[in-house]
Amino acid sequence: MAGGTGRASAGDGATVFIGLKPTMTYVFQVVTQLNSGAGPVVVKARGNAIAKAVDVVEVVRRRFLEGQVEIGQIAIGTERLTNRDGRDANVSSIAIPLIRTGPLPTAPAPTPSAGPPAAPRAG
Repeated sequence: MAGGTGRASAGDGATVFIGLKPTMTYVFQVVTQLNSGAGPVVVKARGNAIAKAVDVVEVVRRRFLEGQVEIGQIAIGTERLTNRDGRDANVSSIAIPLIRTGPLPTAPAPTPSAGPPAAPRAG
C-alpha cells in the first residue's frame, strides 16, 4: 500500500484504500462515493495506515454526514507479506464498511432565466 488512493468496485459498493495521502483526501473520496449512491463504501487499510482509516471514518460520520451513515461489521485480520529483505512479516489489516442511511443529496432545480433568450447576432 505505497500510498494509493485506489477505488475498486466491490459488487454494488466501492472500496477506498488508505495510504500515505492526507486524511482529508480520503474523507472526500468516501463522502463522494456515499453521495453517489454507490452502496456500502468499505474503507480498507494495513499496518500504520489503520489509525488513519479510523480517523477517516470518524470525520465522515461526525463532521460531514452526521446522522446519515452507519458503520457495518468491521473486519480485522493479519496478512503475511514478504518485506524487502525477503523475510515474512505479519501486517494487521482492517476493513470498515460505511452504509448511507440518510437521503442522498439532490441536484438543485434549474432556475428560470430573468428574460427571454438572447437573439443570435448576425455577423
